[in-house]
Amino acid sequence: MAPRKIDRVGSKSQTEKKLGVRVEAKRVKSEMGKVREEQECSKDEQRKLITRFDEIAKQCDELKQETEMIEKQSAITRAKLVLMFGILKARESGDLVQAANLTALVKLLPWKKQAPAALESIVPGKTWTRGT
Repeated sequence: MAPRKIDRVGSKSQTEKKLGVRVEAKRVKSEMGKVREEQECSKDEQRKLITRFDEIAKQCDELKQETEMIEKQSAITRAKLVLMFGILKARESGDLVQAANLTALVKLLPWKKQAPAALESIVPGKTWTRGT
C-alpha cells in the first residue's frame, strides 16, 4: 500500500472543529450550571413565600376569630344599653314591673338561647340579633 497523503489544512481544521465543539460544550455546561443554581434559588424563594403565605393565612384566621369575639361582645353591650334605656323609660313612666323585668334580663347577659325570646316578649317589635 502506498502511503496516504495527509492534507494538513484539512486535519488542522478538523482539530479546530473538535476544539471548538469542546469549548462550546464547556460553555453550555457552565451555562447549565448557572441555570441550575438560579432554579434552586427560585425554588428556595418559592418555599419561603409559601411558608410566609401560610403564616399570613394563620394570622388572618386568628384576626377573624378575634373580630367575631369583639362583635359578640359588642352585641351584648348594645343589648345591655338597650335594656338599660328601657329600664329608664319604664321608671320614667312609672312601670316598675317592666323596669324590674328588664333589670333581671340585664343580669342574664351574656344570653342563653332563651334570652332573645324573653326580650321579645318584654319589648315587642324589637329584634334581638347581632347588629341591633
